[in-house]
Amino acid sequence: MTLVHIVSTLVFVVTFAVILSERIHRTIVAVVGATLMVIAGMLFGFYSQKQALEAIDFNTLGLLMGMMILVRMLEKTGFFQYLAIFVARWSRGHPWYLMILLGTVTAVLSMFLDNVTTVVLIVPVTLLIAQLLGISPLPLLMAETLLSNVGGTATLVGDPPNVLIGSAAGFSFNDFLIHLGPVVPLAWLATLLLLRVIFRQELAQMPEDVTAVMRLNPADALHDQPALRKILIALGITILLFFLHGLLHLTAAFVAMIGAAIALLWVRPDVDQILKDVEWGVLLFFAALFVAVGGLEAAGVLSALGQVLASLAGGNLVVTSLLLLWGAAFLSAIVDNIPFTIAIIPVIQYLDSVGVPTTALWWALALGAGFGGNGTPIGSTAGVLTMRLSEKTHTPITFKTWQRSGLVVTVVTCLVASVFFVLFFGWMSTR
Repeated sequence: MTLVHIVSTLVFVVTFAVILSERIHRTIVAVVGATLMVIAGMLFGFYSQKQALEAIDFNTLGLLMGMMILVRMLEKTGFFQYLAIFVARWSRGHPWYLMILLGTVTAVLSMFLDNVTTVVLIVPVTLLIAQLLGISPLPLLMAETLLSNVGGTATLVGDPPNVLIGSAAGFSFNDFLIHLGPVVPLAWLATLLLLRVIFRQELAQMPEDVTAVMRLNPADALHDQPALRKILIALGITILLFFLHGLLHLTAAFVAMIGAAIALLWVRPDVDQILKDVEWGVLLFFAALFVAVGGLEAAGVLSALGQVLASLAGGNLVVTSLLLLWGAAFLSAIVDNIPFTIAIIPVIQYLDSVGVPTTALWWALALGAGFGGNGTPIGSTAGVLTMRLSEKTHTPITFKTWQRSGLVVTVVTCLVASVFFVLFFGWMSTR
């Protein structure tokens, strides 16, 4: 190992460790780490300012920004609250039915919208419904959070790791649906059945006042129905273009910006407020991590790791894919799956450059990062937010509570994915 390898690895490892400590905001840490990586690169001659800019994946950032604008505009109309109240009335307050319906709605929304935003908007309404019914919100919150990660795994835009993978591998929206779509319903079913057993006592608790929920009117949650119709049409056009963007030779980022432009022009909201609500910190975090990982790539660290994986993949690609799936799941459970995915992408790209078939590896990474995020409450941003929101209740979600369900769900869903992978490896190896 050369001095360049040591210096670049040290900068990245320290940056990663401080992000995990959560003592300093992760965006600040990522920006400082990226800056130090460029400085080290310039001092030791392995990384330049120009290379740092080229390392940023603007397709990923554009896709995230476009979808953030659409979701923020949809949020202002009360659409998510409308759905939650509608579902609660449909379940007639039965805890088991309520968990199925709320969890499934969250999973479906997370396939097309940012799962963090979906959880943030659904959870407060869930807490209100549980309070009105006099039931424990714990199984409902866990189902929503776990299934948001499961549902988000199915599509290109459903989960940040998928956005990164799609951009790096050149996968289309349809590619994700075709290859991961069949796995996700199986994981959804397994998750619900497991939660049914794990929370059997809480789900057996009958509501104290069903009429309180039945008196809620979903329409009252809608603040601006004309704007809602326009935004849903714009979102529908966006989703349609996602299905067609490969045929039309449009990037996913451009499709998202088309949808955002249509919604902004048609609705003409308070732009300053909408842009204020866009998660610029998340976008800056992504950009900084791209720069930091670009330094590792320029220093040759990732190609060295790729050579190790290449020798392993040459032996048995099925075993390599499964190792990557479980490795990604494990690491995504103990660290946020976003920085891990950004770090591993150049390694798979290196394997592709030396002739190793990598299609199956990309899908293994997507499944591992998506399902592994459920392993611990810090494995995904949605989990962290749910824990914080649950602190307002009499039964807050603790780390121990999470491990009781989240870890089991991660292991079982990864087993489901592994079996599917082995049975249909030929399918998962084709684009």
